[in-house]
Amino acid sequence: MTTSIQNHINGRLSLRPPQAESLARLRQALTAAPEMLKKKRDVAAVLAKLKAVFPDLRDFEREFPSLCFALATGVGKTRLMGAFIAYLHLAHGISNFFVLAPNLTIYNKLIADFTPNTPKYVFKGISEFNLNPPRVITGDNYEQQSANMANLFGEINVNIFNISKINSEVRGGKEPRIKRMREVLGDSYFNHLANLPDLVLLMDESHRYRAQAGMRAINELNPLFGLELTATPFTESHKGPVAFQNVVMNYPLAQAMHDGFVKMPAAVTQRDFNTDNYTPAEIEKIKLEDGVRLHENTKAELQTYAHTNDVAIIKPFMLVIARDTTHAAQLLALLESGDFYGGRYQGKVIQVDSSKSGKEEEEMISRLLAVESVDEPTEIVIHVNMLKEGWDVTNLYTIVPLRAANARTLVEQSIGRGLRLPVSVSNGTLTRLTDPDLARLTVIANESYRDFAENLQK
Repeated sequence: MTTSIQNHINGRLSLRPPQAESLARLRQALTAAPEMLKKKRDVAAVLAKLKAVFPDLRDFEREFPSLCFALATGVGKTRLMGAFIAYLHLAHGISNFFVLAPNLTIYNKLIADFTPNTPKYVFKGISEFNLNPPRVITGDNYEQQSANMANLFGEINVNIFNISKINSEVRGGKEPRIKRMREVLGDSYFNHLANLPDLVLLMDESHRYRAQAGMRAINELNPLFGLELTATPFTESHKGPVAFQNVVMNYPLAQAMHDGFVKMPAAVTQRDFNTDNYTPAEIEKIKLEDGVRLHENTKAELQTYAHTNDVAIIKPFMLVIARDTTHAAQLLALLESGDFYGGRYQGKVIQVDSSKSGKEEEEMISRLLAVESVDEPTEIVIHVNMLKEGWDVTNLYTIVPLRAANARTLVEQSIGRGLRLPVSVSNGTLTRLTDPDLARLTVIANESYRDFAENLQK
């Protein structure tokens, strides 16, 4: 029965092979250790059973069973979350899910992807979910939703929260809002979730929940089990990367490149370029000019492809990685100045960092979310440490890193932003472009990025 449901979901969601294999491994785990579906169980005994099935599994690293699915950027982790939820509900009757996001950008994206009738709806094709869509409860509306909690029972409930909503430290003697008493529940919403008999936790970008505060808050949720998704199954330490011990599926970036699921990255630099002959500011400007030349060439190639094949135009953009917010503001001023390509990029550059708040932050996020649209003018995005993961655009073609990156995580996540294959649209039909001339990512090299790209190609 569970196998037929698994195959049903594979077909309905058109899962890629690594996604389908991940779903198969979840079914394997629940078959080998059915105690995972009960709150009263011996976690150590569950681990022992699963070790016999998954040789690389060594420890859950949580107080509850938690399995990590490490899939390369661009393969489709959000779609896989939808497949997990559909399978668990249809095969095992689980109705309560808690999806955890590490930051506001991913939080907003997840809400959109779990909302019916949106372009990337994760349950599209699952008839049972189209007739009765899951109720999406978020960190912004849970108080209103809980006011009529009687209607929540018996429905599929997908809670989507930013980690900051549940791991905030107590301030001014007050608990985080989600942990405060709600009269309609007779308890806090957090405790309501922790007491549910069938809560399953899904952690997007799970490498972000390994710090002490995040680990403690997640353990307090007391879920049946956790499903972790990440493209970087390790944390950084002063001794280098520390691999996760709970990985049951590993599909690395090099394999995704080999299988044609992502763009091919290449790091470039000017031939015989001697940095000793230039000031740091001059080097930065040269790199930006090189990046813009590549960007303009890519734009012309994509326009030619669209006209030749009678498909919608893909608008490429360039990502610039700045050192800090002051540096980002300086780069914004340079790129929009009349001295840079005759002012061609005035009004076409956005700065994405923590210096924005209020209406400025709302406008920044709005423009960022619309960057794939040909009607949105942005062609250059400057960011400071905010777009490392979870930003799944398909039209990023050029990256200009202007900060040192010694950590493998930062390099891999930065390059990962541009690896998703571009999509062309013709008469409502979506087609991923796999032509090497149209499915490439170019990085204006510094040493760490060049070494990483070359190692991937090898």
